[in-house]
Amino acid sequence: MTNLILIFAAQILLFYAVASVGDELGRTMNGKHLGPYKKEKLTHLRVYWHNSVNGRNPSSVMIQQPVLNSSLSGSITMMDDPLTFDVPRNATVVGQAQGMYVAAAQGEIGFLMVMNFAFTTGKYNGSTITILGRNVVMSKVREMPVVGGSGIFRFARGYVEARTKSFDLKAGC
Repeated sequence: MTNLILIFAAQILLFYAVASVGDELGRTMNGKHLGPYKKEKLTHLRVYWHNSVNGRNPSSVMIQQPVLNSSLSGSITMMDDPLTFDVPRNATVVGQAQGMYVAAAQGEIGFLMVMNFAFTTGKYNGSTITILGRNVVMSKVREMPVVGGSGIFRFARGYVEARTKSFDLKAGC
């Protein structure tokens, strides 16, 4: 049985209206480019989400098969992927990437991503970042908008840059 593991590095640039203190997961950035939003904090987070669709313990499960056998188009996959702040799959888990992705492109591997990054440790514990956007998997860098959040990220806005760090069809769990 093959195991598909995608490790996405997500660089998240967030604006939010709550004061932020730097730690190993995020840091406060210079807000001089915020214009009328000078009271907001600019934070840059780097996390990795680990997506596994096969094997003994997949983190993602297809709940709707593709419409046509020749394409992924129309498939819907639910995910509950570990979030870490380091590349290895066994790195410390800081939260979960929870949501779904829908194959929405016919000529390429392109998904509509609807997900929350739900943090479970440190000062971000209980906070979420909500992401909604297009993810064309074979593109080197994909950008998806942050459309909100909760907890310390209430009223968040910004963007995620996703990059695939590892794509392994043959690895076992």
